[in-house]
Amino acid sequence: SPLCQEALGGYRGYQGYAFSCIATRNGSYILVPSSDSENCMKCPNNEWPNKKKDQCIPKLVEFLSYNDDAIAAIFSFVSVLFFFKTIWILVIFYLYRNTAIVKANNKNLSFVFLVSIMQSFLCVFLFLGRPVNITCIIRQSMFTIIFSIAISSVLGKTIMIYVVFKASKPGSTWRKWVNMKISNYVVLIFSSVQLIINIFWLAVSPPFVELDMHSYQDRIVIQCNEGSAVAFYCVLGYMGLLAAVSFFIAFLARKLPDSFNEAKYITFSMLVFCSVWIAMIPAYLSTNGKYLVAVEIFAILTSSAGLLVGIFFPKCYIILLPAVSSILCKTSTEWPSCKDDCKVKLTIRDLIMCT
Repeated sequence: SPLCQEALGGYRGYQGYAFSCIATRNGSYILVPSSDSENCMKCPNNEWPNKKKDQCIPKLVEFLSYNDDAIAAIFSFVSVLFFFKTIWILVIFYLYRNTAIVKANNKNLSFVFLVSIMQSFLCVFLFLGRPVNITCIIRQSMFTIIFSIAISSVLGKTIMIYVVFKASKPGSTWRKWVNMKISNYVVLIFSSVQLIINIFWLAVSPPFVELDMHSYQDRIVIQCNEGSAVAFYCVLGYMGLLAAVSFFIAFLARKLPDSFNEAKYITFSMLVFCSVWIAMIPAYLSTNGKYLVAVEIFAILTSSAGLLVGIFFPKCYIILLPAVSSILCKTSTEWPSCKDDCKVKLTIRDLIMCT
């Protein structure tokens, strides 16, 4: 009948019988012919009607796949590229570990930072492919802990920059803090706090695989549910707090002499880091499924690359071009000890200011 045709989108029953005029525009029903009654059958949640509306077929599954999504291949390529760039920088810093510039950059913290950043690039692969319970649990915890170690290393470097500079002034009371390995305690304590938060998160309400059958009618979105949203935002908030503190201290130290610009590099890198994650918040809240995963991966890659490039590329440039290092040292007017002889054994003050 015309009424049935309108309700069912133009479909009519066999032998002149109309199918049930249930509103099937939500797409979850198929039309079942019947000679004695009008009839419609609802498809199961994991199935969807075919084009003829006479048979239920399995819904498509959606996740960030290596095979179907070009963006996954791009993320993989960028991750591997920066992974090997990090190894390259790590090798350079190891080979030149006894030079003034590497020592001035606190080589132990530099190695910790580079190893953690290298692992953060590898964390990307935990977000790609079909999610399972173990990857849902590991990926968030691993990347937040690794990032906290990296940012704690930057924070430790920033604090030591400020302390050493203050200690270099005659009669300064800051000298007693120089040899106390403050930076090591900073990394240990602040990373441990993030570890404790993650342990609490996994013990109370860990992430798990979720099949979202309601966002789309014809697809099942396979995604990770973060479990406790409060715990998830706590680990991200703590990471953001570390970044903000590091940026603030580096910003205070930005007015150090021009011959020593490590604090400026850290300020720029942390500004990039904070900007990326702040910009991610609205994108994170407005997307779901594989697009949400893509936003997370983009934030991880961009912030990691920003830290790596902003802090270490200028130092590698100076290390690999000795002439540049020599010119910087000879033209330093603020610190006569650098200008007189840059190759003699340097004190802490001279070592820092020569770079």
